[in-house]
Amino acid sequence: MQLNTIVIVNLVTPRERFFGRLVELTSAGVTVRGIDLNAFEDWISSVTAGDDSGVRPTTVFFPLHRVEKMLLDEAIGQIPSLSETFHTKVGETAILHLE
Repeated sequence: MQLNTIVIVNLVTPRERFFGRLVELTSAGVTVRGIDLNAFEDWISSVTAGDDSGVRPTTVFFPLHRVEKMLLDEAIGQIPSLSETFHTKVGETAILHLE
C-alpha cells in the first residue's frame, strides 16, 4: 500500500475499524489520519453543516500487534467506496478533509 491512500484498518483488542489516509507504515505499526468508522456518518454531517465542533479527523498510531488487516478503500461492483460516498454527500474529496 502506498502512503496517502485511503484505507480501512481493522483492529483487534479492542475490535475497531478506522477509516483514513495512510500516513506511515513501518514494522512497528501503522499511522493513519482519520476517524473511527462508527463516526463516519457523523463526520459527513459535521462537514456538510460546517460545524467545527463536530467529528474531526485525528492522527493515530496503531501498533502492528493490533492490526488484523488493512484494506484499500475501493468500490466493490456497484457498491461505492467510503470515499465515493463522502464525495457524493459532501461534494468534496475525503482526502481534502484528511490533510
